Amino acid sequence: MKTETLTDPATLPDASGHFGPYGGRYVPETLMTTLLDLEAAYREAKEDPQYQREVDWFLRHYAGRPTELYFAEQLTERLGGAKIYLKREDLLHTGAHKINNVIGQILLAKRLGKKRIIAETGAGQHGVATAAACAKFGLECVIYMGAVDMERQALNVFRMRLCGAEVRGVESGQKTLKDAVNEAMRDWVASSRNTHYILGSALGAHPFPMMVRDFHRVIGRETREQILELEGRLPDEMAACVGGGSNAIGFFHEFLGEPSVRLVGVEAGGRGISRGEHAARFEGGRMGVLQGCRTYILQNDDGQIELTHSVSAGLDYAAVGPEHAYYRDAGRIEYGYACDRDVLGAFRLLCETEGILPALESTHAIAYAARRVPEMGRDQILCLNLSGRGDKDVSQVAKMMEEAAE
Repeated sequence: MKTETLTDPATLPDASGHFGPYGGRYVPETLMTTLLDLEAAYREAKEDPQYQREVDWFLRHYAGRPTELYFAEQLTERLGGAKIYLKREDLLHTGAHKINNVIGQILLAKRLGKKRIIAETGAGQHGVATAAACAKFGLECVIYMGAVDMERQALNVFRMRLCGAEVRGVESGQKTLKDAVNEAMRDWVASSRNTHYILGSALGAHPFPMMVRDFHRVIGRETREQILELEGRLPDEMAACVGGGSNAIGFFHEFLGEPSVRLVGVEAGGRGISRGEHAARFEGGRMGVLQGCRTYILQNDDGQIELTHSVSAGLDYAAVGPEHAYYRDAGRIEYGYACDRDVLGAFRLLCETEGILPALESTHAIAYAARRVPEMGRDQILCLNLSGRGDKDVSQVAKMMEEAAE
């Protein structure tokens, strides 16, 4: 990892959508005008007090913000080290941080006069948030989801359909998140005149990484205010799971300029760091272009995208958000990984100590804490982003635990 002078986070991305060498806008010509119009509309909306008031109103009264910063006392005592605080994004309406971005984008789509919404989803939380918001605002909704993910996240598929969304299963490729994104992009190319694509993570073509980050920055802003109120100082360390990286970049962004706060992203180690068995892009990945942007990608020598695996449907994506790649190279955010076995142990640990069922995605950060906290002093503070709740994962976890016991 190289360390270089850190660009002011407020100035990123640049005018062309780049975070250093990462990001950009690599799309078919038919989408270029749509993306330029979207960027212009977003920059205008950011300066419009009425739009900001509307976003804030729905975040508070519909989504349930602010979320709690919760001292996990029993987990802290069990691990025997630093104090652990959990940012409870799992308490939001629809069960995860995804609703922050969906509200911001759906109100933007209304400004653009778009009547039809499409989205991709892996674990289903972004799909549920999008379906719920479309029901609220009376918009047509189509969700693309890999067939494998539909099977392991059947509860969320049912929730989307209850909200009136059409869920289209994707049978191509690995039948997971990457393939769902491909199908959503094909739809958007053909329908962009009346359709807005609510991309669910901080990746893809500019302006999506910027927009999604901005809509999730509320997580970090609240965390900063809350930890100062509770402890009178900033945390020593913060950690969050990283798939595309939306929850993590929103959680971290307000602290990028605080060198005393260590920032750690936790990727999916899957069954171990060997080809096709994990989704840790910074463990064997390299720079490339995938689905709209240049970033770190798991790919072979011929540039073909590698197979991925994770116990969590939301983390098994072959690329990471470009802003994460930039801060990793700059040395500001560190990245590790947690393997499936440790994640299942951490899932049970949080349930037993705090009575909280975390999403398998978020549990990667809990698994990191289980290793890290005993190394820290009892006078130190570790904040974790609990980005979603685990109701959707209970059946899957039960099955895996039964298999492990045999």
